[in-house]
Amino acid sequence: MNHEQEQVLDTIPLSRKIRAMVRSLPRTGITLSELILLVGKDGLLILAGLLTLVFLIPVSIPGVSTVFGAAILLIGLSRLLGRELWVPRRLQHRVIGTRKLRPLLRKALPWMVRIEKISRPNRIRWLVANGPVHYLNNAALVLGAVLLMMPFGLIPFSNTFPAVALLLLAIGLLQRDGVCVLLGHLGNLLTILYFSVLIGGGGLAAREILNRASS
Repeated sequence: MNHEQEQVLDTIPLSRKIRAMVRSLPRTGITLSELILLVGKDGLLILAGLLTLVFLIPVSIPGVSTVFGAAILLIGLSRLLGRELWVPRRLQHRVIGTRKLRPLLRKALPWMVRIEKISRPNRIRWLVANGPVHYLNNAALVLGAVLLMMPFGLIPFSNTFPAVALLLLAIGLLQRDGVCVLLGHLGNLLTILYFSVLIGGGGLAAREILNRASS
């Protein structure tokens, strides 16, 4: 494949690639290892983008944030360390029901298209270059995955904020768009701030309950 052909493939919108993947999902269920095979060896960022879609809308599937967050974490670590993706057997063979997943992904795709529209290739190119910033960006994927796995699933936007950050990072790295990558970093920081407020507010509420109980 020559350079011009590669550029043509790179211009295919991520939303179109993911829409095709959603159509190809089996009717009943799919394992994480099958999902990885579906995207191919050069599609790990596409897989990360796909896995974030579930959290872009309020309705979610119980337990999915742990499995999908762990998968994105492993993708980030493999990129950070420059190694092949390794997935524990327990996660490899975990079956994800697609009857609920497919319609959820389809509902979330329009949101992805909206986010994707802000992306333009080759903006702030030093933010998507090789070297130290490459490690910083992949560390941000790892951080976003950890934030997605935090046990705040029942609290509004606790999964949405890190998912948007991860999606911006994935789109930015795929499109070589430093603006999207920068927004992804900001998304991680906003998520940390939001969780800090939640934890601080929870601590104050617990202290108030204890004070009332002891008085």
